[in-house]
Amino acid sequence: MRTVLVTGTDTGVGKTIVTAALAAAAVARGERVVMVKPAQTGLTPGEESDAETVARLAGVRTVELVRYPDPLAPRTAARTSGLPELAMRTVVDAVADLDGDLVLIEGAGGLLVQLGEDGWTIADLAAALDAPLVVVARAGLGTLNHTALTLEAIARRSLTADVVIGSWPREPELAHRTNRDDLPPVTGVVPEGAGSLSPTAFRTAAPTWFTP
Repeated sequence: MRTVLVTGTDTGVGKTIVTAALAAAAVARGERVVMVKPAQTGLTPGEESDAETVARLAGVRTVELVRYPDPLAPRTAARTSGLPELAMRTVVDAVADLDGDLVLIEGAGGLLVQLGEDGWTIADLAAALDAPLVVVARAGLGTLNHTALTLEAIARRSLTADVVIGSWPREPELAHRTNRDDLPPVTGVVPEGAGSLSPTAFRTAAPTWFTP
């Protein structure tokens, strides 16, 4: 069983849709995929969770470990709600109990956002699981610095990562096109609005968004 962790250069960069696309692409190759969301925060009544979005678009099994009401970083959201912080050991044990070919773990926010007890991050979890990461980056201005900082932090921990652009605009401007050239090798580009596709269309298109 392989494990891949999905993080981002920031919040709102498209991690959930990229996670769903990775899952759909793996399913198209005949793999059994499970998606894990360690901590979900800040849902409004009736709003779809990240795990539910991945399940709907990719048609895979999903596991959400904890949920906090406030739209904050998970450790902060636990504190403000008075709920227990998530222990990293809980996530490691949950992954070990799963059955499949590929486990995709979607973090919250960026690489060093504190997810739970003792301030552990998605980088700490990747090290504990000895697993690679996918870094989801923006297409527009600012992405070069944010992506470089994230990859540097990953490399300093002796971890590996691929870069995926989370939302490629329908009408890219000069900055988008040059950023794509100047970013480290990009292994996937998910088009803007991919999350609004029907599940059938999403699952058909997803394998074409990544390099082999």
